Formats: sequence, C-alpha cells, structure tokens
Amino acid sequence: MCRMTELQELGCLHLIPLEARGDNEEFRHSSLQARNALKFLLSCHGRRRQVHSSAGFDASRIEKEALNIQARMQSLQAERDSLLPKIRTLQPWGNFSIPTPDSLGDCRMWFYIIPHYQMKQMQKATQIWQVVNHDNRFSYVVVVGKEEPVNLPGSRTNLGERSLEDLETRLEIIDVELDDLWAQRLGLTRWLDLFVKNLNQLEDNAQLGSALMQTYDADPIFVCQAWTPQSDISRLQAYARTHGLGVVVEDPDSYDTPPTLIENPEPVDAGKDLVSFYMTPGYRSWDPSTTVFISFAVFFAMILSDAGYAALLGLFLLFMWRRLTRTSTSLKYRNLFVALVLTSTVWGVLAGSYFGIQPGPETVLAKVQIFDIKNSENMILLSIMIGVIHILTANLVEAYRQRKSQLALSPVGWVLLILGATGLWLSSQKVLPPSWEAISPWIMAVGGLSILLFKNPHPNISKRLWGGLLEMARLPNAFGDILSYLRLFALGLASASLAMAFNNLAVEAARTFHGFGMLIAIFIIVLGHGLNLLLAIVSGFVHGLRLNFIEFFNWGLSEEGSPFRAFAKKEEPKWSKSSSF
Repeated sequence: MCRMTELQELGCLHLIPLEARGDNEEFRHSSLQARNALKFLLSCHGRRRQVHSSAGFDASRIEKEALNIQARMQSLQAERDSLLPKIRTLQPWGNFSIPTPDSLGDCRMWFYIIPHYQMKQMQKATQIWQVVNHDNRFSYVVVVGKEEPVNLPGSRTNLGERSLEDLETRLEIIDVELDDLWAQRLGLTRWLDLFVKNLNQLEDNAQLGSALMQTYDADPIFVCQAWTPQSDISRLQAYARTHGLGVVVEDPDSYDTPPTLIENPEPVDAGKDLVSFYMTPGYRSWDPSTTVFISFAVFFAMILSDAGYAALLGLFLLFMWRRLTRTSTSLKYRNLFVALVLTSTVWGVLAGSYFGIQPGPETVLAKVQIFDIKNSENMILLSIMIGVIHILTANLVEAYRQRKSQLALSPVGWVLLILGATGLWLSSQKVLPPSWEAISPWIMAVGGLSILLFKNPHPNISKRLWGGLLEMARLPNAFGDILSYLRLFALGLASASLAMAFNNLAVEAARTFHGFGMLIAIFIIVLGHGLNLLLAIVSGFVHGLRLNFIEFFNWGLSEEGSPFRAFAKKEEPKWSKSSSF
C-alpha cells in the first residue's frame, strides 16, 4: 500500500495489469462513483445549511450512503412505475382476489372490456357472464368457463394474480419509504461543500484500490509493470534507488501497443483535448493536436464572421477569467477561448462586420477590411484554398512520417494530384496564368502514377496495381472533402445575413411604431443577435471540429490508439468563496 501510494504521488506510470483485466474498466467505474454521488446530491431540491467544520465528516461514508440511497430510490421508483398501470387496470373491476380453478369446479374467470354498443352481442353468449362495472364507454364483464371464450366482443384483459388492495398497500409502503429516503438524501446535502473539496481524494482512493489489484505487493516482494514517458525514466530510477527497488526499462517492440501520451506547450495544450474528444492517435502515428488547435480557431472565426460578436465573447471570457485559473485543466480551456476570441476578432475586422453593420467607406475600420463576406466568388475561392491547404498538410505529414518507406510516395502522389487539380481550376478562374492549364495535367498524372505504384509496394505487380486502384477510388472523396470546406463561407454568410436582417427589422420597427417602436427595436436587436450569436457559436464548434475530425483525419490519421492514463493524484482546485454551493 505504501509503495503504491508513493507511486501515485510520483504520477508517471500507466499501469499494465499483471493479469488481463480489460483496459482498466474497473478503475474507471470506481473512480466515477464519487462524482455520481455528487451529482445525486446536487440534484436534490432544497439543500440543507452547509457544515464547514470537518469534525464528524467522512467523505467515504457520505459517498456510500448517497449511492445506496440512489440505488434504493431507483429500485423503488421502478417498482412504483410498474404498479401504477396495474392499479389503473384493476380499479374498474373492484377489490377482489381471483379464485383458484379448484374453487370454481375447474372453471376459470375471463375478463373482458366491451364497448356499450357491442353489449347486445353478449346476450347471445352461451357462457356464464356478469357485468361487474361500467363507465361512459365500456362495460366490464366477467366470464366463467373451463375454456377461453371465442367470438366474444370487446377485448380480453389480464388482471394478474395480485388484488387491488395488495397493490395499493404496496404503493403506499413505497411512497412512505421514498419520503424517508428523500429526507435522508436532503440531510446529506449539508455536507456538499466538504464533499466537493474531498472529491479528488475519493477518486484517488478508488484509483489506488484498482491499482492494488493490478500489481503484486507482499512485503518484501513488490512487482509492477507499466508504461512511462522517456522524460520520467530518471525520476522513476531515482525513486527505485531510494527505496531499494529494481527497475527494468525496455523500449516497446513492434508487437507492443503502448498508450499515446500527447504533450504540448501550455498555450496550445487544449489541442490534445480537442483531438481526444474524437479519437486518440496511435502510438506510432503523429500528434495532430497543435494543427487541430490552430485550424479550429480559424474555422470558428470564419463561421462567426463578426467582430462585434467576438467582442461579446471577449467580455464573457473576462468575466470568467478568474474562474478559469483554478486548475491546469481550466487554464487550458482559457487559452483555447483566448485563441477563439483573438482569431474571431481579427477575422471580423478583416471581414468588416460589426453586429451585422459594415463601417463607412471613409472610416479607419473600412480601410483595414480585406474580405467581403457577400462576395461569393472570392469567399468560395478562399474556402476551397483553405480546404486544399488543410488536406495537403495532412498528406505531407503522413508522407514525412513514412519517409523511410516507399509508402511515403502514396501521400506525395495525393499532394501532386490535388495541387495539379487546384492549379487547373485556378487557371480557369484567371487566378493563375494560362500556362498552368498545360502544366497541371502532367502534375496530376505524376501524382496518380505515384499513388498507383506505391500505395501497396508489393513485389507482385498485380497486387501492387490492385492496391493502387483501390486507393485511386478515393479520388471522389478527395474532391468532396475539399468542397466540404465551403461550409466556412456558407455558415459565415448565414451568420452575417441574419445579423443584417435583424438590424433591418429593428430599424423598420422603430420607424413604423411611434412611441414604443424603439422598445420593439431594442427587443429585436437583443433577441435576434442573441439567437444569432448562439447559433454561430454552436455552428463554429460543430463544423469547426467536423472539418478536423472527418476531412483532415481522413487523410492524416490511419491508426487509432489508447490514451495514456497516469496513475497519479488528482489536482487540487484553488477554492474561493464563490465556489461553495
């Protein structure tokens, strides 16, 4: 236990179970229990006064009690939900117990719900029957017989074996117990502040318990196997020397599948979370997180396409600035939000849009405007060129990664093929000189030949060509992925057009309605721009990430791995008075 606690404080190991247990599923389940207990208590309406003295507080006990109450309440609520329809079904029939066939002379009771207009047909029935109740639509009929009746009107219903009284009694018992459990849950909410502050400790204990099951520790013998970053080997060896332990360090061989550890400089560290949101790159692949961080910020800015909206996001970021400094995780996201605000502001100024208003031609803001969002020809050209650059980047990195193999010539071929097609298109648009119309087909031909011959560098020429042909079948995908970047122009234009539309509506309202027209205009401005900003933010996140995850990863990442999960203590947040509940 002591050694594992010290290794947890060291925080540089990704444990490998000595026995196969699946990818630490048990740890992930146990580490979530404390947070599940917290969510359960936070969702309780009407919390008790908080206790701030730690005397008598036991976080493990609170977690266990909360989870036990939650499980019991869920079980009782499920039973209650099943009882209610049964009670509603039995209520028209009254309170009785169904007799056994022996007490009815081997006969049974059959229950029918018959509409009133079909009751005349019951007069022709040869069975013994009796109407026991009726309402404004149906008659409730009991039929007695040895065999199930046939050709009777209405529908037969199954009432079950329990009586109405038994079900209602059980329902009352459940309601009373749920009330008691609710009171116990409410009582536990007085410990919420202390429980939150001890949340990391609970997760650390759960992680430690899982780690003990993955290692062997029977003093004086201790055995542990794990992955660790090369930068932490010296720390691990120093710990081993200090505690009299032996360490064997081996590089992974070609059959190993080490977990992937992504490390980036602090300003772009959030990029690894963006990438991990979709997938974890393979250990032998490359780290796309910095590229994704930068491209996502650019895409988000182009979709927002308004410096005024960027200023509002900047004000919100300033409001949240101190709250985003409590942990290293929140600092990462603060850097991401800073990047989004800065790129959105720069693009909004270059596009000359301020809450849907374009500056006058003689103003300073108009002089720094470079792009016109409403100029579809130029914006389409810009969006496609961004797509070309993004896809080329993915292929170039893939070629560099496989530079010691013939396989590198396949992504190089895609680079040449896309460049040739782009040059051909740009020359037809008079962007490039006409000479490119003669050069581009040759570039495309060289690229296609490279793909055909080196996608599958098999000694057998037929297998080599077949692999190349299969890869060439991706040609429509390549152009489709590049054209997909047109969404940057379309969504940016939609955001700008909506902003201008709301401005025009507000002006018309102010002109049309005298007196209170200004109030209507203000309402339209606030509601319209608020809705437009919300839609733009959602579109920026969804489509900004989509272009990275689908189009970019489709050409740059072919291998998925598992994340490096360090056996380490959780980071303690910096608490302030505003963090209490």
